[in-house]
Amino acid sequence: MIRVVVVDDHWVVRQGLRLFLGQEEGIEVVGEAADGEEALGVVEALRPDVVLMDVLMPRLDGIAATRRIRERWPDVEVVALTTVADGEAVVAAIGAGATGYLVKEAHGDALVAAVRAAAEGRVELSPEAARRLASAIRPRGATEPLTPREREVLAEVAEGRANKEIAVRLGISEKTVKAHVTRVLEKLGVQSRTQAALVAVRSGAAGLPG
Repeated sequence: MIRVVVVDDHWVVRQGLRLFLGQEEGIEVVGEAADGEEALGVVEALRPDVVLMDVLMPRLDGIAATRRIRERWPDVEVVALTTVADGEAVVAAIGAGATGYLVKEAHGDALVAAVRAAAEGRVELSPEAARRLASAIRPRGATEPLTPREREVLAEVAEGRANKEIAVRLGISEKTVKAHVTRVLEKLGVQSRTQAALVAVRSGAAGLPG
């Protein structure tokens, strides 16, 4: 069962999402919050699998709340769900650690897919968000190419796998995986695993420096 917390400053939106997601098999809305500050307390108490996070909210906005959640509880995935789809907002949300980004006008199926993807650690972006993020990310021409091992690690990251799983698959320590991921982010000139995954998907193996 995927346990979800809904965060939005509009009661009607929260109730609508609760009712809609409650009809989906394998998904349960276990809590809700009206702003980012309240969300931190709810997440601490309930430790959900996925948080659906509005971006523009009073007291503590969704970007700041996402960053704090990901820092304190890295196993909790966040999907930004908002009316804001400009490039700056998308980059900020993904940079803060969001695993997905959807506009509220997205079809219900896309929302369910994003929740399920996030629960598995996979990246899910609405087409508009993906376009805006892709145009905003400008990976620098790396002065150092990715090593074969770094390319392997990046491919695993693009599949949404966590460091522990990557370590097992590649037969190396989790600490080594973390070091490789850090170097990959530096070389690609991006700030998060999600951005790195998008670069990998956009570029393909042939387009990555190496």
